[in-house]
Amino acid sequence: MITPAQLRADAGQLAAGFPALLARAQHLVASLNIGSHGRKRAGVGDEFWQYRPAISGDSRSAIDWRRSARTDAQFIRQMEWQSAQTVHFWVDSGASMDFSSDVNLETKSSRATVLALALAILLSRAGERVGLLSDPRPAKSGESQIQKIAQTLANIGDKDDYAYPPQKALPNGSRAILISDFMGEWEPLVQAISKTADQNVSGCLVQVLDPSELSFPFKGRVIFESMKSSLNFETLRANSLRDEYIQKLAERQDALRSLARKSGWRYYTHNTDSAVQSAFLWLYNATEQGAAR
Repeated sequence: MITPAQLRADAGQLAAGFPALLARAQHLVASLNIGSHGRKRAGVGDEFWQYRPAISGDSRSAIDWRRSARTDAQFIRQMEWQSAQTVHFWVDSGASMDFSSDVNLETKSSRATVLALALAILLSRAGERVGLLSDPRPAKSGESQIQKIAQTLANIGDKDDYAYPPQKALPNGSRAILISDFMGEWEPLVQAISKTADQNVSGCLVQVLDPSELSFPFKGRVIFESMKSSLNFETLRANSLRDEYIQKLAERQDALRSLARKSGWRYYTHNTDSAVQSAFLWLYNATEQGAAR
């Protein structure tokens, strides 16, 4: 079993290779008074406001050297203050995520968990509030919140074969990152995702699959059994099922892609024999760029 410390160490190592990320899609400009237009303030944001003279204690990395070169003084480039973004994660806790077709491959659950926690670390470092859909407590930023998320993800209890995103009231304009194999029954999945998106929440669907689930390399006599043994099927000619399986998988992926598009979300497929950095980079870009156009 992965310990919270090991999980966080793996995710932290992955996150260290990328710059801190601001969730830009739906920043809300803060208002000092209800009903009035927000006044500009210095803070975390991506809109330039003004230059100010550098003072003792300012980091050298914060100095705008091009502006400072015009005079003998040093200047700091200040950005307009913007409200922090809230991002909730759901990592599928179903037993189907514990599958791996090779002892040298990590499980889908392990890959999904590290991806979610790595992005949570980046967002939290940038001042964003992060949380889990399965946690009734509000999303927060900071080191203690990351530890709580790691603890929760590392201690998922007894599971059914398939799980579905839980319902939680989310802040208007926030985001949700759902990571799963999305192999469960279709209707409960659609209802769960649609109810989340209907709260004016943008997000991403990240489908994590084992390479055998993409290629169906089975031949001859095979007994297919779900991780909890609730489903099983025996065939003497597994290779004869390949074309039908590949077609069904393509239909499920097309349906997920369509569901994401209709909800203004983004969809991505990642397999566990690919470099984890590829999926993390996609999540980085997806979170930065916002909903698919």
